[in-house]
Amino acid sequence: MECFEMGPIRPPSEAGSILLRLTRNCPWNRCAFCHSYKGQKFSMRTIGEIKSDIDNIARTADELRKAPGTDVVTNGSVPPEYSAQVAFWMRFGMKSIFLQDADSMSMQTADLVEVLNYAREKFPSVKRITTYSRAKSVSRKGPEELAEIRAAGLDRIHIGMESGSDRVLELISKGATRKDMVDAGRKAIAAGFELSEYFMPGIGGAGMSEENARESAAVLNEVNPTFIRIRSVVPLPDTPLFELMTAGKWTPLSEEGRVSELRLFIESLEGITSTVASDHIMNLLEEVGGKLPEDREKMTGVIDRFLAMEIDDRESFIVGRRLGRYRNLSDLDGAADIEDVKVRLKQACGSLEEGIMQLLRNYI
Repeated sequence: MECFEMGPIRPPSEAGSILLRLTRNCPWNRCAFCHSYKGQKFSMRTIGEIKSDIDNIARTADELRKAPGTDVVTNGSVPPEYSAQVAFWMRFGMKSIFLQDADSMSMQTADLVEVLNYAREKFPSVKRITTYSRAKSVSRKGPEELAEIRAAGLDRIHIGMESGSDRVLELISKGATRKDMVDAGRKAIAAGFELSEYFMPGIGGAGMSEENARESAAVLNEVNPTFIRIRSVVPLPDTPLFELMTAGKWTPLSEEGRVSELRLFIESLEGITSTVASDHIMNLLEEVGGKLPEDREKMTGVIDRFLAMEIDDRESFIVGRRLGRYRNLSDLDGAADIEDVKVRLKQACGSLEEGIMQLLRNYI
């Protein structure tokens, strides 16, 4: 018995949310770097299907309340993979819902509003409802539609800007332009949404690194989003970006190169009050985060400390971070096993950079 549908991904910031699937997969599904929905067909779920999922989540929560403990999760009437999800959500206070999959704003406004109202009615404890969306989908909504969606209870929109450079956006087949990114971001902010915009250090490759940093910052300076989330690029096999790399049409930056690009990006953010978050395991420097403008020097200071390290120490930190041993620069401890892995990666892969790339691909 299936209790409710769950899609494949969510932002790390939504770890405590229940996942409510409104659409399946991605309506664009052509971004050169993305592997999440490759080979999958996009479809809209019906209002009836979504409401049934909401009802099933509510019933599961009621069952767990009546008989708390692990037995009801493993032996209750609801399959454990679903009851465990609801139990985890309850542990976090049932305060947030994340709407899946890649673009809930592609729904008709009236349908989305109906779903939001129903979810809010069923779960009065919810304080935040969040979704992914493409810039194009937000841009297509008029101000009145966005205001209606916001009033119905959608609080935050995550938009994958990735880059503010039209040349980079074309390279990665984003299906949106710099103008689209600015228009969507401004509309979302004007309608009262919290807005998360994503920037990908390294997505322009070695040839467009400076352009990627400066023009991405320029777009965000026009939008002033609530959050700027860093997502360092990793070229994965079976993606067009990987094919561009193997064909010599896109040259990846080193770890140090992506960090240097991130520094230029942060330096170029001006006149905004966004919160920068390095909240993804693919980012080398998790410490680079804070509120603009007051935390700019703190963020660039972390980057400068890394770049000022001796090469051997930088390499050791990179390996330790990619193995999950280190989170912060202060964690670097010269551990013998990290040094051993560093040597073996160089021997097996020809260079540390290629060895690190293999670690990242296997991790994902």
